[in-house]
Amino acid sequence: MIRAILLTLLLALPAQAQEARARFGAPGDTDPLILRTTTDIAVFGPTVRAYLDAHPDLAIVFEQWGSNDLYALSAAECAAGRPTADVIISSAVHQMIMLVNDRCATSWTSPATESLPDDLRWRDEIWGISREPAVIVYNRRLVPPGDVPQSRFALLDLLRPEGSLYAGLVATYDIEASGLGYLFAFMDSQEATTFGALMEAFARSGAVATCCSAEIIRGVADGTYRIAYNVLGSYAAIQATANPDLGLVYPSDYTLVLSRAAILPGRGTPRPEAGAFLDFLLSPEGQSTMAQMNLIMGSGALSLDATEDDAPASARLIPLSPTLLVPMDRAYEARFIARWRAAFGH
Repeated sequence: MIRAILLTLLLALPAQAQEARARFGAPGDTDPLILRTTTDIAVFGPTVRAYLDAHPDLAIVFEQWGSNDLYALSAAECAAGRPTADVIISSAVHQMIMLVNDRCATSWTSPATESLPDDLRWRDEIWGISREPAVIVYNRRLVPPGDVPQSRFALLDLLRPEGSLYAGLVATYDIEASGLGYLFAFMDSQEATTFGALMEAFARSGAVATCCSAEIIRGVADGTYRIAYNVLGSYAAIQATANPDLGLVYPSDYTLVLSRAAILPGRGTPRPEAGAFLDFLLSPEGQSTMAQMNLIMGSGALSLDATEDDAPASARLIPLSPTLLVPMDRAYEARFIARWRAAFGH
């Protein structure tokens, strides 16, 4: 009863930092599962519907959030001991690791979770559900074939010349506004000898830092930018299917691969319906449904076998491990963002 009242109040509140909200499933379910995620409703909605097709008596309230706001809300509710979501899924997996470390998640074990590789689960409290590369997106009309950067080194070569044709026309995530952008930048700093040079090239050429995947991809499509760096491949692939002007590159030096992280918030026993939904996401049916929306890209399921044509040849999975606590350290984050601001003139 109390949960139902809380849900009614929640639905009546202003959207605040929420980006969108929808309800799926049985109208008569008075205690629907509450899903909070950074994934767009249009992208993840088909997977939710597929689950509910097999559970016609259930409903799911789908809340779409920006990563930083989702983390702030989840951390605040955890500190208050009053989580109101049943399942949280975020692309900013370092923030999810922090929630687990802060004892904000409950454990769940099943054959589906135990079948995951070690890099995609931790403490039986966080699980990787997707497989999405970070790609370079370019406008085919505005970038000649010989200029298409197949690696970070090639992107540097485009930006190095004085008066580069791409000055002010390369975009990437604003790492202060986007938790995912911050994660990708951190991983680049750990993986790439080119990171410092890229920061300098971005600064010198007037690269643009902006908010979100959809905004960046839209900017490349309409010619506001010619190239976008480190864009989430799932969203880019969806747009490229509809717009032949958009091209995607898996960087040949290495391609970061993200697995969106799911947790079941709280400190007690999770709702069985929440665990069942998680198991569905990890099942062959759930993975197949997500693959149809490009949330699983490359060689299927959650392996990193890069033998198919659309799989990155040098995939670097971002592991769900305590190493991701490093970018959550406040002193480290302050230094990292200061360096980034210097490059982008903030």
